[in-house]
Amino acid sequence: MAFDHRQKSVKTITVTSGKGGVGKTNMVANLAIALRRLGKEVMILDADLGLSNIDVLLDLAPKYNIQHVINGEKMLKEVVIEGPHGIRILPASSGVQEMTELDEFQRMRLIAEFENYDANIDYLLIDTGAGISANVAFFCIASQEIVIVTTPEPTALTDAYALIKVLFTNYQEKDFRVLVNSAKNSADAIEVFRRLSLAAEKFLNISLDYLGYVPLDESVRNAVRQQKAFLDEYPGCDASRQVSEIASKLHTDNRAKVKGTLQLFIGNLLRGERNVPA
Repeated sequence: MAFDHRQKSVKTITVTSGKGGVGKTNMVANLAIALRRLGKEVMILDADLGLSNIDVLLDLAPKYNIQHVINGEKMLKEVVIEGPHGIRILPASSGVQEMTELDEFQRMRLIAEFENYDANIDYLLIDTGAGISANVAFFCIASQEIVIVTTPEPTALTDAYALIKVLFTNYQEKDFRVLVNSAKNSADAIEVFRRLSLAAEKFLNISLDYLGYVPLDESVRNAVRQQKAFLDEYPGCDASRQVSEIASKLHTDNRAKVKGTLQLFIGNLLRGERNVPA
């Protein structure tokens, strides 16, 4: 009997940031591997539709991307590639049309492709572009969880708050989880979170959730140069241990979440345009 993926609950997590260069894509790639090590089936959607990052980071060379699906040239299963440990990756590429620009026919085609995609997925990790564009907002409001990646740099902190403010003010999002990257230590990360959390409470009247931190670690930089995941190349380093802890936290989180499927996620995404302020 064939597995009916439409009855399978998929946890969708959008990982985003207000500022580029904070290591967001690296966090997505290594979290995916950590979740695989917990026995979970994982797909990464490279949602930075103007730039392709995941495949570069992991030294992959996709022949096709989501644009080929949108244009009706390829089926979704022909575009998805396999990354480390069997992680599925739906690649983007430079010049790919933004979701906000799709016409009704293209949206219906994409939904139909997700309907027919029969892979068994437990987690869908969405790696967005940086910043506060409508495209980033669409992926955030369509997913079940939003993870904001920031660093101790003042500009990264300011931009993270700006992103949270836009998502709250324009889209009524109230649940945010914060991952502090490149912190000196746990105390440094908690101080960064405290500052961001105080601003959110004071000016937006919302509470943020501290997901964890990844320390400033030379192993991370070395792995990036090698186009490898640091969890694979340096499994014993501090960064790898912390990412594994964060993955375990995501996995064991029993907070009530609306159940969803891949096609429900993409349906929410493509309907999101109607909710965008003019």
